[in-house]
Amino acid sequence: MQAERTSPLLEAYLERRPDLLRYFTLRLRSAQAAEDLVQDMYLRLEQGVHGEVSNPAAYLYRLGSNLMLDRLKQARRAQLRDARWQETQADQVAGEEVAGEPAADQAAAARLHLERLIAALNDLTPACRRVFRMHKLDGLSHGEVAEALGISRSAVEKHVSSALKHLSATVGRWP
Repeated sequence: MQAERTSPLLEAYLERRPDLLRYFTLRLRSAQAAEDLVQDMYLRLEQGVHGEVSNPAAYLYRLGSNLMLDRLKQARRAQLRDARWQETQADQVAGEEVAGEPAADQAAAARLHLERLIAALNDLTPACRRVFRMHKLDGLSHGEVAEALGISRSAVEKHVSSALKHLSATVGRWP
């Protein structure tokens, strides 16, 4: 069996690999990044779509430089994209990022308060609950609620007042 013959470009790569590693380690300031880059160079060379190369050493350094620039551009784009996303998603106070969610104790207190509020609303008579919902939650005026339910405006005011008194006495005020 005849041994496979490697391309002159791949032979030049194998011969200069340590030099390429040193060169790109200095440029990238990272031995790991340089190792990845030099490995990517090998993969490109293995594909074998180079044509005739008159100066293999110059070609290798140009290939590595182009790959390095592509990686740097990708990193900058990703950093810019992440920074823009962060600007839209994070709250900032005096230039410092702060959590947009309430503290756990505040969230738990709010949940308990809501549960008490729902229970108090369920204690109301159906007519009182309906009037309160239409006025406070749906945003209808007293006159609009009265017209929709076919009752007097005074009855609507009494139901809303009664509901508010009951909720205040049962649940209390939200701090």
